[in-house]
Amino acid sequence: MDIDDLEPMNQKPPPKNLDIMSVEALGEYIKELEAEISRAHDAISIKEKARNEADSAFKS
Repeated sequence: MDIDDLEPMNQKPPPKNLDIMSVEALGEYIKELEAEISRAHDAISIKEKARNEADSAFKS
């Protein structure tokens, strides 16, 4: 067995070093984060809609 097999698979990446990033790079990084936040909001909406539809089906 390899020692790497014992490590959790879903480790968070370390935070980016913002001190070394240019203003332009920071702006692009913000755009990437905003896109990911939007994607997460969309996933929440889809899951809430599915849950509401399931709840209404069982309440009838």
